[in-house]
Amino acid sequence: MRVLVLFSHPVETSFGAALHERVLGALRTAGHEVDDCDLYAEGFDPRLTREERLGYHDLETNQTNVKDYVDRLLAADALVIVTPVWNFGHPAILKGFFDRVFLPGVSFKMKNGKVAPSLHNIRKLAVVTTYGGTRLRAFLVGDPPRKIATRVLRAVIKPAAPVRYHALYDMNRVTEDQRKAFLEKVGTSLEAF
Repeated sequence: MRVLVLFSHPVETSFGAALHERVLGALRTAGHEVDDCDLYAEGFDPRLTREERLGYHDLETNQTNVKDYVDRLLAADALVIVTPVWNFGHPAILKGFFDRVFLPGVSFKMKNGKVAPSLHNIRKLAVVTTYGGTRLRAFLVGDPPRKIATRVLRAVIKPAAPVRYHALYDMNRVTEDQRKAFLEKVGTSLEAF
């Protein structure tokens, strides 16, 4: 299976980077073809320009500035997102990826004035993430990142595709043993992806 891994953390020595490496290793061990998209390392520009917004629904030109990323997304059979949660949201670079790449004609189509999901090439989705706050704090604010994965992204990929959401909460207070256990849990899950 061809897996697109979206990674969004700017620090190469972070626990997020360790998770990214574990994800890559697990997927490759399982025999998957991996397209590693490190948004920071690739210098992805998350800003949706005025021109891009004006041409957002123009299917002939809306992919022009992000065509390589669109092609990578459309070539994938599965998507794995490795990202921290900051202030109960995704880093701006990942949010910008969704804004600029999940376009009309890519992740959805307009049919008779209604949105019709169309990213059906993605047959599996996994998110690997860390939160600075506790699970309770995330729950109390509605846990938007979890809902993006389990509701928003699930709605545009292949219907009934499995979604895995691996979250390590309270990252600022977890022990080294808890971090190691989470790395192992993620690796085991993605080796069976």
